Amino acid sequence: MCDWMILKRQKIGSFELVRSLNGDGVELDMGSLGQREKFDNKLREPHFQQLFRETAQKFQLEVSSIAMSGFYGQSFLERANYKELVRECLDAMKVMDTKVAFLPLGGVKSGWEKDQERRKELVKRLKEVGDMAASEGLVIGIETQLDAKGEIRLLKEINSPGIKIYYKFQNALENGRDLYKELRVLGKKRICQIHCTDTDGVTLPNNERLDMNKVKETLDKMKWSGWLVVERSRDKNDVHNVKKNYGTNINYLKEVFQER
Repeated sequence: MCDWMILKRQKIGSFELVRSLNGDGVELDMGSLGQREKFDNKLREPHFQQLFRETAQKFQLEVSSIAMSGFYGQSFLERANYKELVRECLDAMKVMDTKVAFLPLGGVKSGWEKDQERRKELVKRLKEVGDMAASEGLVIGIETQLDAKGEIRLLKEINSPGIKIYYKFQNALENGRDLYKELRVLGKKRICQIHCTDTDGVTLPNNERLDMNKVKETLDKMKWSGWLVVERSRDKNDVHNVKKNYGTNINYLKEVFQER
């Protein structure tokens, strides 16, 4: 469960809330970025490091990943201190004993895919931070708007074991792509983690364009295993009802994916 979507961005209360929603883990955010030079990150302070670890243990929750969601709005291409920002994320991952970071490329203005100079610079930066992660046994999962074949090309250009795809169902569905085929094309080894929800509108049990049983069948055939992280799929008529929306989504996913 993404902490920023339940209004608990890097807040200690996220653990108790996710436990009450029947979740198994939390995707912890690095804190907001905006125009700041660094993330608004509590996990650089020893007191908070201990508090977050102890609270996760108290509620028997794991940290699935550490998210740099600030890059939904800020451009990874325009930050001179990108390595410093990623370094801080890698440090937070070690504090919380998790192996995956989430890096959305949403803040990079569209068009980079075909603009050779910008693409080359983005590939260079991702290669650098990917190698930083890989040297410590960690992985950075990137989210793009590319289709599966485009993501494979990008990964080949980056050529770092520390960069994989953090796959998001919403992107495939909103762009009219075959979600199940995309998963198969990307394959088990390229996907490090999955945001398993759609855009807001209806909760997962009522979503007619997302067949979660077919998703399970596809992932099982691929022999993929890992965290399925809930981000959206809220009822548009009751969008602020955190417990109802996310409790419904989590329980539905458990019905489909977890052995009974």
